[in-house]
Amino acid sequence: MKTIVIIAALDTKGEPAKFFKACIEARGFNTVLIDVNMGGEPSIPPDISAAEVAAAGGGDIHSIRTSKNTGEITPLMIRGAIAKVQALLKAGQLDGIAAFGGASGTTVATSIMKSLPFGIPKFMASSAASIPAYAAHYIDTKDITMMHSVVDIDGLNDLSISVLERAAGGICGMVDASRGAVQPKGERPLITMTEFKFCGECSHYIQDMLRERGYDIIPFHSQGVGDRVMDGLIDQGMFDGVIDLVPAGISEYLFGGNRAANEDRLEAAGRQGIPQVLTPCGFDIISCGPLERQEQNDQLWLNRRIAERKMYIPDKYRVQARTNAEELREIVAVLAEKLNKAQGPVIFLIPTQGWSVLSGKGEPLYEPETNAVFAPYLRERLKPAIVVEEVDAHINSRMFASAVVDALDKMITR
Repeated sequence: MKTIVIIAALDTKGEPAKFFKACIEARGFNTVLIDVNMGGEPSIPPDISAAEVAAAGGGDIHSIRTSKNTGEITPLMIRGAIAKVQALLKAGQLDGIAAFGGASGTTVATSIMKSLPFGIPKFMASSAASIPAYAAHYIDTKDITMMHSVVDIDGLNDLSISVLERAAGGICGMVDASRGAVQPKGERPLITMTEFKFCGECSHYIQDMLRERGYDIIPFHSQGVGDRVMDGLIDQGMFDGVIDLVPAGISEYLFGGNRAANEDRLEAAGRQGIPQVLTPCGFDIISCGPLERQEQNDQLWLNRRIAERKMYIPDKYRVQARTNAEELREIVAVLAEKLNKAQGPVIFLIPTQGWSVLSGKGEPLYEPETNAVFAPYLRERLKPAIVVEEVDAHINSRMFASAVVDALDKMITR
């Protein structure tokens, strides 16, 4: 029998937790009920008590329940619950995890869920799921399934019963269909790659070439979240190599663009010591739409003087502004700092005839004199072991794609 872990605050959610647990067990699953309450004694007995959770997090449940500092005690309970679910996972007693709650309960439960690997079913029924800013925080880069409960699950009534029954069916169906955590690395080396529309042809060439040479590849859309998902999986040890065709999540983060990743971008592969091939695709643009931002005196438009630049505007939402030479130097400074820490081999390939479809000859963001500052500045700041090579080709050419695959292939140990 597979086991589903339930996270609940049993001082206030005991009755619905008992019902939810019974619904899951009626479908033929074991359950482990973990109490994460910080308020008082549980109304039903848990399998893992709040006191045990607090101790695992380095605290004392009595001190926690008398404290008014939620900013201090909540992370402690989350840390303790993570320790407990990780122990269950290691012991083969966690095949899925589920919870229900409002804003606070959802924050605690999804924080715990995020510690589990990709492929382990994670189900959250939340009355706060429809709040856009909250939902993005709850899910972040993890494979968490959110169900909008609509009503606050506080006691049992016709509506909350309906929600809990469907939530139980959801997590049970997911666990029944799941093969568990996705295991890194099969018989063929597994490569990951960032991509987006403006280097689409190159991406397709690379994928075909890699498969022909005996690799498997998983691409991620470099729109900010995709970059961070990829980095998270790299840190789980899933990949044998990285083609960062579009590492521009870091430049978008620096400049406040729409495709921003985070400050840790470009560090995961270096920590894992796996081979990296990078290109400057995306460093030629800042994603700064919609156009209304100019009229609203948006800080990005004001600080970067966006209106004075070359722009590509297919519609009012998708606005791409050309980066300037000083911004390329800013990018290089951050790149060099991150790549110089890499524990594995790194090759940086620069297509001299255009970094994207927007900056090739005759295209709206064509500025070869601006691009020309990048390579020498990068070479000056990178450690000698990192190869920087200019390729006389456009990024979307088969020739450049072949150079990328050749570079990676040389670094991969079979």
